[in-house]
Amino acid sequence: MDSPRHSRFAPILIAVSIIIGIIIGTFFANRFSGNRLNIINTSSNKINDLLHIIDDQYVDTVDIADIVEQAMPRILAELDPHCSYISAEAAKTANDDLDGSFCGIGVQFTIKYDTVYITSIISGGPAEKVGLMAGDRIVSVNDEPYVGKVVTNEETLHRLKGEEGSTVKVGVMRRGEKDLLSFNLTRGEIPIKSIDATYMLTDKLGYVRINKFGKTTYPELLIALAELEQKNFKGLVIDLRGNTGGYLDSAIQLVNEFLPANKLIVYTEGRKARREDFKSDGRGSYQKLPLIVLTDEGTASAAEIFSGAIQDNDRGIIVGRRSFGKGLVQKPVVFSDGSLIHITISRYYTPSGRCIQKPYVNGEDKEYEYDIANRYLHGEFFNEDSIRQTGDVYTTSIGRKVYGGGGIMPDYFVAEDTTLFTTYYQEVVQKGLVSQFCFEFTDNNRPRYLNCHNGEEVLKQLRKDRVIQQFINYCDAKGVKRRNNMILKSQQLIEKVIHGVILYNLLDMSEYLKFINKDDVTILKSIQLFNDQLTTPTLPKDEQATDKETAYATPNPTLRGWLSA
Repeated sequence: MDSPRHSRFAPILIAVSIIIGIIIGTFFANRFSGNRLNIINTSSNKINDLLHIIDDQYVDTVDIADIVEQAMPRILAELDPHCSYISAEAAKTANDDLDGSFCGIGVQFTIKYDTVYITSIISGGPAEKVGLMAGDRIVSVNDEPYVGKVVTNEETLHRLKGEEGSTVKVGVMRRGEKDLLSFNLTRGEIPIKSIDATYMLTDKLGYVRINKFGKTTYPELLIALAELEQKNFKGLVIDLRGNTGGYLDSAIQLVNEFLPANKLIVYTEGRKARREDFKSDGRGSYQKLPLIVLTDEGTASAAEIFSGAIQDNDRGIIVGRRSFGKGLVQKPVVFSDGSLIHITISRYYTPSGRCIQKPYVNGEDKEYEYDIANRYLHGEFFNEDSIRQTGDVYTTSIGRKVYGGGGIMPDYFVAEDTTLFTTYYQEVVQKGLVSQFCFEFTDNNRPRYLNCHNGEEVLKQLRKDRVIQQFINYCDAKGVKRRNNMILKSQQLIEKVIHGVILYNLLDMSEYLKFINKDDVTILKSIQLFNDQLTTPTLPKDEQATDKETAYATPNPTLRGWLSA
């Protein structure tokens, strides 16, 4: 048993020990952190003090939380162009596309004339089960009118999406029906596909179009390849044009399917992130399949990881145009209120050691934002010799030269063709008349095309209905002067765009791609390279590119991006 004397001094000894511990801890923290922590704390306290002063002394009442919300993206804007802030509300749906599903009613919609128009019904979803149809107009939600200025994309998503198993009631106006139709829907999980199309370009060459790299992309690809196996394919075109990326893990999984064992796919490294290598495991089922990857200026991030791994390992050929050039890796950091930031923590490097991130200046992203437009103005879309790659030179596994600091340069360049462009075509596109006409034509003629079950049947009926002449008359009525010589010159392009968008509206993306790919010169170039057995890279004698031939590709028409709920 302790003596009273010892008990009396025990609290004093404990207090002294705590003080000594704090002094020692502070000393070593300052010594080994270079006082960095103190600097951060001082700055943080300064911001907090400022907010307290505003809240306590400012002349008017202000919403401090709102000030913080506005300040967050401005702070991150002082870093690289890919750091970003996402509010708590936006964060709820921010990763729906990449996660491969969301909870909603299963419709795609657009907003016209302050009204929600259903453009398509997602197969197997709640909307299909209760009988909603493409062309229906949603005019009320939960017995409250929903038309007019209140109707926005964000508000519509907010009202139609929700927790799985929750219910929503929509009021619908339908052509041919005088009365309002009401539908009670139970929200469910709606799949989002990352593969737009899978089909055979020729009797031997398969085609897969991937629009993003999400959680479900790898199993989707395995299903697509199994489908092509049934058709006895001997080579593959993977179309990554316009693919803005997604999850790093997904890209690695896909590359692994085509590489032999122990090949470097990509590595990441940053100031606080040690180098991490990702290598193939040799379990891929298509390690020797002839492979062609299509890229353009919209191919970015994870799509560039895939392209770079294929190119640097000399596993296949890249066809098209130079990719976007995003080599920064972001990590999501979630705050207690549900908002989050994407903070850049490292760079990724292709197997040859190149970082393909294009140049940028912290806090000055205007030039970065206009990079694609500047490429166009400099002539890069039309002439390979106009491409400005000033990064370091690296070599692929067999010694071919590749460059860092500006995207993936294709092995076979395909230029954009503007031979069918006229000022008439440019005017109708810039005024939005293409999308307006196609939407109105589709909306007015859905019953007429109900018996058209594939692209060929739709196209046959469109030609019979002389839709292109209807479009020219529509533009006349909208104030675009008819210029017959220009219309004649652009007729083939106009027909391709109008027929393609209506085909998409009436059917789906797969049928649209089958149609526009028929005379897509990038596709035709790929078929030629496959037939000529040029899908395996070789080291040229002069160590330059193996082919300086230039093909010319008509740019694909831009589809209106329907939203899903």
